[in-house]
Amino acid sequence: MDWLLNLPLVPMTVVILIATWIVTAIIYVVITRLAVGERLRAFKAISPGMLPPLAVIFALLIGFLAAQVWSDADRANTAVNREASALRSAALVGAQFPAEVEHRLRALLRQHIQMAVQEEWPAMARQSVTLTIIPTAMAQALKLALDLEPRTPGEAIAQRELVTALQTVLEARRQRIALSTSTVDAVKWGALLAQVALMLVAIAMVHCDNRAANRIILFIFATGAAASLILIASYSRPFSGAIAVHPTLLLQVMPEAGGAWGL
Repeated sequence: MDWLLNLPLVPMTVVILIATWIVTAIIYVVITRLAVGERLRAFKAISPGMLPPLAVIFALLIGFLAAQVWSDADRANTAVNREASALRSAALVGAQFPAEVEHRLRALLRQHIQMAVQEEWPAMARQSVTLTIIPTAMAQALKLALDLEPRTPGEAIAQRELVTALQTVLEARRQRIALSTSTVDAVKWGALLAQVALMLVAIAMVHCDNRAANRIILFIFATGAAASLILIASYSRPFSGAIAVHPTLLLQVMPEAGGAWGL
């Protein structure tokens, strides 16, 4: 499902709606053709009371999956916000040190952001990045901060703050990389799609003797189910797909080559 989950929102919506309507039409045609003679009496013997329990199960599945994908998306946004804030703090604290140290630190921060945007983000979108990749720029920046020899009490405080900020950057990076592998697995998708299919079949059987009402009810439920599937699919991968977390904040705090930094 990679191709579908990576589509923009509008094409994804169109594909899911059309696919759901096609499946619904097939189920309607099959049940209608089968609903003759003894099979018609068997279908009509199915109690409409089975529909509410199926609907409750479907609603619970949607609720659990929505909670998962929304939580992952919020955590991904929080991790990127923390990383950008820590990078900004490191740039500000670095101004308390001699110009040579400050310029070196800014260059390393800039290198880290460039690598995150140009290399890590595309890899996270493909879910192919791992924590085994060492952030070289951050490792060098942390070594630079630890090797500093403060000359004043102010520089000693600034050194502690700088080390803390760089550690926060590394921790936030670990979090976003870990979250980039989050997704709705095949078992969950299978259970959800099977529940939708069962609901459609049950509705078609219960109302098989009234074709006009059957078509209306099937269309309404199919459209609602498709909307739920669109909701889950659009948030299923935090760093790719229709609603993805972008490195905008990191770019905003990137130190400029001339010595300034983002707002």
